[in-house]
Amino acid sequence: MKNFKILYTEDDETLAFLTKDNLEQNNYEVIHCTNGKSGLETFKNEDFDICIFDIMMPKMDGFELAEEVRKIDNDVPIIFLSAKTLKEDRIKGLRLGADDYLVKPFSIEELILKIEVFLKRSQKNNKVEKSVYEIGKYQFDTKNFILFNEEEKVGLTQREAELLKLFIDNKNLVLKREQILTALWGTDDYFMGRSLDVFISRLRKILANEKGISIENLHGIGFRFSIE
Repeated sequence: MKNFKILYTEDDETLAFLTKDNLEQNNYEVIHCTNGKSGLETFKNEDFDICIFDIMMPKMDGFELAEEVRKIDNDVPIIFLSAKTLKEDRIKGLRLGADDYLVKPFSIEELILKIEVFLKRSQKNNKVEKSVYEIGKYQFDTKNFILFNEEEKVGLTQREAELLKLFIDNKNLVLKREQILTALWGTDDYFMGRSLDVFISRLRKILANEKGISIENLHGIGFRFSIE
């Protein structure tokens, strides 16, 4: 499993040692720099998953460093750690492209929780999700809720499109009713179940002429979307 890599800039040696040690104990790889200038050079030469910057540093402060980093990479998460408590400093940091701002003294547990949140968000944003599927003679555009081919275009509701994508992602597998309801509505509710039946009925009509494609009703269990 990959250890996420952190660029950490801090000129206070004691604080830097304690923070770096705690992060490494939580399986993060930490590259520590004592000033903003060396931090920028390190960022240019290596790939990082997240950046943690002190603000008041020699040679180049954290604000300047963040500004330069954003010219290179607009997506890497940046967290400021600073003794500066003024609202104006927080606002300046966020306007420069930082994702969060922790005031010293800070809790290492809170820092780790914030790191986890931003890393999960970055991973999700970096996933390239397939948006167009082939279903028989149709192309299914999941983002625009459309089934189309050279002859026709069929518009789906958002729920119908979500249901069809769920079926495709689980083709030839049994999906229980409660699984489908929870995935689409977040709850296994009787009235949502009635809506589900309506959506399935419409999808069956749309795909009725597609040989080898069926939505099978498994009584008392759920459904199976089959593609031969």
